[in-house]
Amino acid sequence: MKHSYSDLPNGYLESIQKGMDGLKAFRGSMSGGTGSKEENIARLKKEIAEAGAIVIGAGAGLSTAAGFIYNGPRFKRYFFDFAETFGITDMYSGGFYPFPDAGTRWAWWARNIYINRYVPAPKPVYETLLALVKDKDYFVITTNVDHQFQRAGFDKKRLFYTQGDYGLFQSVDPKNQKTYDNEAWVMEAMAAQGFVRDENGEFIVPKSRTLAMTLPMDLIPKCPDDGSDVTMNLRADDSFVEDEGWHRASAAYADFLSGHAKGHVLYLELGVGSNTPVIIKYPFWQMTYSNEKARYACVNFGEACCPEEIEGRSLCVDGDIGDVLALLQA
Repeated sequence: MKHSYSDLPNGYLESIQKGMDGLKAFRGSMSGGTGSKEENIARLKKEIAEAGAIVIGAGAGLSTAAGFIYNGPRFKRYFFDFAETFGITDMYSGGFYPFPDAGTRWAWWARNIYINRYVPAPKPVYETLLALVKDKDYFVITTNVDHQFQRAGFDKKRLFYTQGDYGLFQSVDPKNQKTYDNEAWVMEAMAAQGFVRDENGEFIVPKSRTLAMTLPMDLIPKCPDDGSDVTMNLRADDSFVEDEGWHRASAAYADFLSGHAKGHVLYLELGVGSNTPVIIKYPFWQMTYSNEKARYACVNFGEACCPEEIEGRSLCVDGDIGDVLALLQA
């Protein structure tokens, strides 16, 4: 099994690299765990109740379970004109499309940010998760950038968003290591394209289905400090800005891990895929392996597994995360 630390955020790397080195203990053989799905859900419910601390590691699968689907009806509802004009088929690939000008590119991003950051999740999966852990000593590390943990009521002091936030811009100037809230701009840009508010105050497509696909030059977002260009605060390369808030969260997470390194900890992995396993998945395996009191739980649709070396202290549940959480709450 080969491992690389190059994708790890710096503060996080400093806190766990020593533990990551121990991954050589794993031979690469994977297991789907022991016991039936029903048995593992019952065991997981017991672990949540009895664990002294819970570390939640959340990936894209959790938001998918909550209804944040990047294609299909949600995409067609808000991006039908971009699909017809440019042949774009989903929100993810559209983020990389070579739009003809800045006005069109930022019109796209205004819609993308709005529906994936400033509207409630279609399903109450995050709220269900909070109900399960709100009275526990918990901490969340996530690669998701949709801010849904805070929208659901999780304590922001117990959250570490490693890969950025749809709600933030950053300057393209490498000397300016700051981020800027974009909510006011997003709302103005949505209205400028012709979206209208419904009875709940949410932007929807007007009955005429007539929308502008570009923004005027005076609405192109700029850095409030010096008027220079901005971009999304999303980790794509080494230009990603780790601002003061990011470093505070990184330090808080490292402190939490250190404080519970030898206790009865449940490492609860929800919807983490294989794109960036060094951020959540590999560390969770290693920290479970290093602490005999620790337990590892993986809940994922089609990707629930663990190394054989920690099989006896692991719970693997293959299924829709929302359904599993609802059963845990019952």
